[in-house]
Amino acid sequence: MQAKAPRRTRERILELALRLFNEFGEPSITTTIIAEQMGISPGNLYYHFRNKEDIVDSIFAQFESEILRMLSVPEDRRPNIEDVWLYLHLIFELHWRYRFFYRDLSDLLSRNRRLELQFKQIYDHKVKVARQLCQGLRGDGQLEATDREIDALAANIVVVATYWLSYEYVLNPRHYTEQQAMADALTRGCYQVLSLIGPYLRGDTHALFKRLAEEYTTRFQTIPAT
Repeated sequence: MQAKAPRRTRERILELALRLFNEFGEPSITTTIIAEQMGISPGNLYYHFRNKEDIVDSIFAQFESEILRMLSVPEDRRPNIEDVWLYLHLIFELHWRYRFFYRDLSDLLSRNRRLELQFKQIYDHKVKVARQLCQGLRGDGQLEATDREIDALAANIVVVATYWLSYEYVLNPRHYTEQQAMADALTRGCYQVLSLIGPYLRGDTHALFKRLAEEYTTRFQTIPAT
């Protein structure tokens, strides 16, 4: 039992730090605050983590593991538009769980060279997967676009998905942490990304997209269906 205690304490520190970073922003939280909220001494915290950057790096390692596991396309078949819709929801939910990275991204990257390089790798991987999804839709006749259009579309998908929560925060900062408000925000983000793909869809897939758009606009009347 004694051998497991340090690991449990480490996990509790990471869970608490993630919650505090998400709620108040990473720049506002110090190791002293984390230790106080944990009910442990700063020395006990430093036993597990050298400094706050070490905590941020450890949280990022969790995030990176989850997002790389999630960012994949079906291997046994071509993807369809419902795969894209599900994929977007999963990505947005993951962004929400680790939202402080996106809320404080510029500041974090300016202070952490390792994080800068790792985030670039994740961005590159996101673009690669978005491109593969679009190419899969094209290969199955569900999407009509040139290679150049797909490259631009993949980049635009990643840009909107990456910065959507920052956009929502600017629009509604006082309700940013409310569960229902953010559930709606994530759905809006998924719709906005899917709208980028919509003009390129063909046949039954375009009809399915229109149905999804109608369902969306029934719930959110601020954006007209296309």
